[in-house]
Amino acid sequence: MNKAFVKESSDEGDDDLDVAQPEIPAGAKNYITPAGYQRMRAELLHLIDDERPEVVRLVSWAASNGDRSENGDYIYGKRRLREIDRRIRFLTKRLDLAEVVDSSRQENVDQVFFGATVEYGSEDGETHTVTIVGVDEVDLDHGCVSWISPVARALLKAKIGDQVTLHTPAGPEAIDVLDVLYPPASGG
Repeated sequence: MNKAFVKESSDEGDDDLDVAQPEIPAGAKNYITPAGYQRMRAELLHLIDDERPEVVRLVSWAASNGDRSENGDYIYGKRRLREIDRRIRFLTKRLDLAEVVDSSRQENVDQVFFGATVEYGSEDGETHTVTIVGVDEVDLDHGCVSWISPVARALLKAKIGDQVTLHTPAGPEAIDVLDVLYPPASGG
């Protein structure tokens, strides 16, 4: 009975993790910044070289202790191993499909393209700053929005001084592009 319960429980967790992954639109490329690519690659290498071998050692040790059905270290170690393997598969697929876009080489710096940091004003007089990044790099706490988000789609290809329409759940809203910045070119 314990094994069936554990198996059922771990299957439910697997579904939750698959749903939470950001989707890339069909037919679109997986655009990513050089920094985002390096972060994902570093995470992949850390999982393969450090975390996975440590969990494998823990599971092996726990298995040698006898009855696995009530062995917490074994049960949770196997679950963590599945999570790590799932993340490794996800990162490997995303990195294989990634198209790195170095926005520091952008020549038309007054127009909004992938990788730009854009300051815009809304109808209520507030100013907002967002950086347009790949779907795997979204960090709303730091103003990083996906290039497929509504605000990014409204801003893409706009120039400084343009007014564009942002489609929100409350209806269309006019926003003004105040400034466009790109990261400085790296010395490499």
